[in-house]
Amino acid sequence: MAITEDAPPTRAGGAGEPGGEGRPRLSSPLVLTLILLLAVLAQSPIRGALGTPVMQSWTTVFVAVTVQALPFLVLGVLLSAALAVFVPASFFARALPDRPALAVPVAGLAGAVLPGCECASVPVAGALVRRGVTPAAAFAFLLSAPAINPVVLTATAVAFPNDPEMVVGRFVASLLVACAMGWLWQRLGRTDWLRTRAHGAHEGATKGETFWNSVRHDTVHAGGFLVLGAMAAATLKAVVPATWLRLAADNPLVAVLALAALAVLLSICSEADAFVAASLTQFSMTAKLVFLVVGPMIDLKLFAMQAGTFGRGFALRFAPATFAAAIAGAVLTGAVLL
Repeated sequence: MAITEDAPPTRAGGAGEPGGEGRPRLSSPLVLTLILLLAVLAQSPIRGALGTPVMQSWTTVFVAVTVQALPFLVLGVLLSAALAVFVPASFFARALPDRPALAVPVAGLAGAVLPGCECASVPVAGALVRRGVTPAAAFAFLLSAPAINPVVLTATAVAFPNDPEMVVGRFVASLLVACAMGWLWQRLGRTDWLRTRAHGAHEGATKGETFWNSVRHDTVHAGGFLVLGAMAAATLKAVVPATWLRLAADNPLVAVLALAALAVLLSICSEADAFVAASLTQFSMTAKLVFLVVGPMIDLKLFAMQAGTFGRGFALRFAPATFAAAIAGAVLTGAVLL
C-alpha cells in the first residue's frame, strides 16, 4: 500500500501570515476581564473620584434618566419587532386610501396606534414602498410612528407629570410635520431619488427567529444610545457651568437651535428621549418640544438608516428638509399650546 507523506504542518500565528490562529487576539471577554482588573486595581482613586459632589450629581442624573427610560425602551422594542414581523406590509397597502393626498394623513395617524421606534419605522417604510404604497404615505408613517405612538406618549406623560400640554404638543407637532413632509414629497419628490432594496434584512428566516433577532439588535442598539444620552444629560447638569446653560436657555433662538442640534447628535431612541428632555430644566418648554420633535425624525443613526434603505440621494434631500420642518412645526405648536 502506498504511503503518502503528510505535508509539513504550517506555523500558525506568524507575523504577517494569513489565518494566524495562534496569534493572541483581543476578544470581548478578555477586554471585559482587563477592564474589571484595572477597576479593582484602581478602586481607591475611583472611589475618591466618585465621592466628589460633581460625580455624585452626575451619577444621580445618569441613573435616574436610565432607570426611568429603560422599561419604555424595552416595551417599545418588543412592540416594534412584533409590528415589523407579524403584521404584513400588505395590510397597510389595503388600509390606505388610493388617493395619495388622503393616504398621507391616514398613514400619519396610523403611527398613533402602531407602536414602533425609529429603528423599526425605516425598514417598515421601505417594505411599504416595495409593496406599492405611495412613498408620500410611507414617509408620513416613517416620521409619525416613532413620535406619536402610545409607548412614546405614555413615556412623555411620565417624564412631564405636571405638564400634560407637552404630550399634546408632541402629538400635534409631530403629526403636523409628518403630514407636511408627506405632502411635500408628493408634490416635489422624484422616484429616481429612491433606491430601495429588493428584499428585507431578515428574509429567509422564520418569524420567530426574525422577531428575536430584531429584539436583540434593537435592544443593544437603542440601549447604547440611551446610555449615551443619559451620560450627555448628566454631563450637562453636572459639568457644564450653570451660567453657560442659562445664557443659552435665555436666548429663545439659541435654545431652540441648541436642543435641535443636540437631538440630532445624541440619537436617543424615542421611547427614552422625554426623560432626557425633562432633565434639561434650564430650557423652555418650547425648546424641549423641539428636542422631542426633531429627535425621532432625524438624527445621525436615522440618516444612516435612511441612506441605506432609500439611497444617499434621498437622505441628502429628505433629512435637511425634515430638520427644518420639525423645528418650524415644534416652534409653531409651542407658541400656541405651551
